Amino acid sequence: MRIASLSDFLLQRIDRGGKAGTPRKAVNRQIYQVIREAILDQSLPAGLQLPSSRYLALELGVSRNTVTYAYDQLLAEGFLESRMGAGTFVADTEPERIAAAATPDRAGATPERDAGQRIHTGLSARGSQLVGLAGVGETQWGAFMPGVPDVTQFPNRIWSRLQNKYWRRSRADLLTYSCGGGYLPLREAIADYLRVARSVNCDASQILITTGIHQSIDLVARMVCDHGDHAWVEDPCYWGTRSVLRSVGVHTVAIPVDGEGMQLPLEDSRHPPRLIVATPSHQYPLGMVMSLARRRALLEYAAAHKAWIVEDDYDSEFRYGSRPIASLQGLDAHDRVLYLGTFSKTLFPGLRIGYLVVPGTLAESFATGLSELYRCGHTYTQAILTDFMTEGHFASHIRRMRLVYAERLRLLREAISFHFGDRIILTGGEAGLHLALGLPDHCDDIALCHAAGKEGIVVRPLSRYYLRPETARRGLMLGYGSVPDERIRPAFDILASVIKAHWPEWQAQAGRGVPALEPALG
Repeated sequence: MRIASLSDFLLQRIDRGGKAGTPRKAVNRQIYQVIREAILDQSLPAGLQLPSSRYLALELGVSRNTVTYAYDQLLAEGFLESRMGAGTFVADTEPERIAAAATPDRAGATPERDAGQRIHTGLSARGSQLVGLAGVGETQWGAFMPGVPDVTQFPNRIWSRLQNKYWRRSRADLLTYSCGGGYLPLREAIADYLRVARSVNCDASQILITTGIHQSIDLVARMVCDHGDHAWVEDPCYWGTRSVLRSVGVHTVAIPVDGEGMQLPLEDSRHPPRLIVATPSHQYPLGMVMSLARRRALLEYAAAHKAWIVEDDYDSEFRYGSRPIASLQGLDAHDRVLYLGTFSKTLFPGLRIGYLVVPGTLAESFATGLSELYRCGHTYTQAILTDFMTEGHFASHIRRMRLVYAERLRLLREAISFHFGDRIILTGGEAGLHLALGLPDHCDDIALCHAAGKEGIVVRPLSRYYLRPETARRGLMLGYGSVPDERIRPAFDILASVIKAHWPEWQAQAGRGVPALEPALG
């Protein structure tokens, strides 16, 4: 069967009222599922152009965000493709993948389960959901990849000297499994650093060495949450946070943010949290700092409701024009904060060393859990990092890179201003390694990223960081950390040309809601 009218096809299959005795599935999920199944059985053939989200929403009598959610999910899963200037089309998906998605992989199983779509044969619903929500891109370097430091500036000679010292007098205890939370001298060095630099109240016994933020969140969720518990997360938030939490059976609840950070509900929530995950010093990805009043309210809420706060203190070392913001953990009088940090941004991502600071009452249990779950190692590398810190190289490197990144931020702001003046809103420029560049609501930032990629520019769509598609802002995440000074302007010139090419289209869709770019800037 071939579908003559997608809107008529959907209207016949969408249940708006819900059947008696059964809960109604959200309309956006129904639209997604109906279109997906039509692609799988080839009722919607490859290459067919779908109506615009605005037109389809009008035909169905729903909000545009409802249709956008379905389209975005299908784009992410590869069932649709967006062609700049042309529209949205059914992707030319490989027959093997269509067959795998359409064929039940267990007796009585269907392609879609409540927890996710079994796109890949043999995966559990949890595994399929994890794959379907994957946020990792194939490219991890280049202009303007967010969240990546300049690894070419790392002091390799110093590191090599320290490394050779340990190889020359190899010790058995550094070449076997570790236990007790990690290499004790490194935990002591981290505790000393955090007390001074981040006002964290801790000693070495409270610190556990992990492979990074993902493992830290995974350990926290497994140790203090049961399957089905709820975690409040900022909306938008880091994609890795929600992926890890959902993979261990924790339900994520999107909490909006404003200029002061996470907005705590004024009334008791239908989903009281076991965990509250926040980035108070530098909200990811928008960059605002959580106000002192919000910090105190968050701590009081956690204490009153016996919830745990996970403080992700990413990029806190890199602030420009202002002093670093003290940690939330340092204000906590009730021992409800679990503090996360990593060396991925300060040194290099491939190091894979992070740390977790837990209240003293949890330290022994968490150390046991860390060993039982992950069979820890990398002690040799931890010993090298210890010397790197205690000899002063870590602090020196941070000071130097803070100046490097501040200059790159200045150059990027200058390039953006040259092309767009005040027509584009920027957030996140006080700290970190990226800017969030806001775009008009009618912009398809996912398709824009694909178009930029074809020109050799790596950017990430801001809308993909939101849990609730209906509230998602459109924009681009621009990382400047790994871009050499001399490359920033020419790289942004290319990106600006891609944006400008589609600005008239957004104007036509939004009318006066999108400012004109003429006379052209630059």
